[in-house]
Amino acid sequence: MMIAEIWKWIDDRSGFSDVVKPMLEHIVPSDARWWYVFGSATLCAFIVQVLSGIALAMVYVPGGDAAYESLKYITDDATMGYLVRGMHYYGATAMVMLAVIHMTQVFLHASYKYPREMNWMSGVVLLFVVLGMAFTGQLLRWDANGVWSVMVAGEMAGRVPLIGAYISHFIFGGDTVGGSTLSRFFAIHVFILPGLIFAGVGLHMWLILRHGISEMPKADQPVDPANYKEKYEARLEKTGVPFWPVAMWRDVVFSSAMVAVILLCAIFVGPPALGPAPDPADIHANPMPDWYFWWYFAVLSMLPPELETYVILGMPVLGLVVLFILPLLSNRGHRAPSKRPWAVGTVVFGATAFVVLTIYGYRKPWSPDFSVKPLPPEIVNSKDPHIEKGAQLVLQKGCLYCHNIDGHGGFRGPELTYIGDRLDRGELVIRITNGGYNMPSFAASLSAEEMDQIVDFLLTRTEPAPVDAK
Repeated sequence: MMIAEIWKWIDDRSGFSDVVKPMLEHIVPSDARWWYVFGSATLCAFIVQVLSGIALAMVYVPGGDAAYESLKYITDDATMGYLVRGMHYYGATAMVMLAVIHMTQVFLHASYKYPREMNWMSGVVLLFVVLGMAFTGQLLRWDANGVWSVMVAGEMAGRVPLIGAYISHFIFGGDTVGGSTLSRFFAIHVFILPGLIFAGVGLHMWLILRHGISEMPKADQPVDPANYKEKYEARLEKTGVPFWPVAMWRDVVFSSAMVAVILLCAIFVGPPALGPAPDPADIHANPMPDWYFWWYFAVLSMLPPELETYVILGMPVLGLVVLFILPLLSNRGHRAPSKRPWAVGTVVFGATAFVVLTIYGYRKPWSPDFSVKPLPPEIVNSKDPHIEKGAQLVLQKGCLYCHNIDGHGGFRGPELTYIGDRLDRGELVIRITNGGYNMPSFAASLSAEEMDQIVDFLLTRTEPAPVDAK
């Protein structure tokens, strides 16, 4: 009785029920079923991120060497630190995946059409903020991989005409990655971006309450702004159901399952392993981003150098602009996928490209292999001291860091196993002397004798002649 009286007093003073009750009693289309659970699940994943992030922030030290040591302490020694850090990592993965799936479903069903144009626009902004959260969180691990990934991002930002140097300086908080960079990313990741997400979610939910949840698209119900609202209200009055409990139970079930998967991954798989402590002098780090960015880096790796700057700077901006103005270009007409084959094709093509590029991004070496060993005698296959010296030089001068010879060496550059069949002496000298693409010039680092030794060895790299069967 006392608890009821206390709650009545709080509710009367705060007006809590005046806000929550209309949301729960909000009438939604009866066919708004399992297709519609991804938005609420994304919000639930964000709540997991907020709660686990608060727990981590109570122990994490965002400064210099202490950051790395505090993460080791969280992972290895803190009570439930291993679990909380794992939930934060897999919660981020879930949030990115669910946000993309939710936007794909909205696009496929054309729910961005009248009168829900602003719903879509706010969702697009939220998606890019979520990606920003994922990216800034990678540096907070403060291991070699995270630090070098941010250095790559800073180099990309530095290519912006006129203001690139200022943007790069802002990202780093100075001329290079350091303690100020970590403090800046911590503030962005913990305060600024979550604040934007809270504001965006509030606007997004208000727009949903104002315009209602779109019904499942039907081929015989194209959107006409002149009479859509009247028809929508008539359908709701005839077949609509209250959000709670008739519709919301699906959201609760799916979100609970999603949290359970995050928890199980945190328990049985664990958080991402910490790499070595950051060392700017260590060039052996392989700066791979988190998996949901691999596709983008795979695209960049396949571009010729003269196009890199345009794609690096243009692709994110173009993607944001195209998605943002989509409802302004098409806010009426059919919503059913059967009437919009181009939309279905776009989703199928985008999903296929994402999978293929992600696999390629995982397999593609992002940096030279600095741990390669000298070529074994059976690969050199020569007793000529001149040729043997050339084989030693391809390692000493760093050629094998990027190039592979018969399974030995790196994979960042073209394979040299049968290079003698493709290039003659003059062409080899030109390539080695001048460099090209991402290959540096060796004109100043090789003597004439060393050049001859390397070229003579490479000319021995030819495909064996077929043996005649007799």
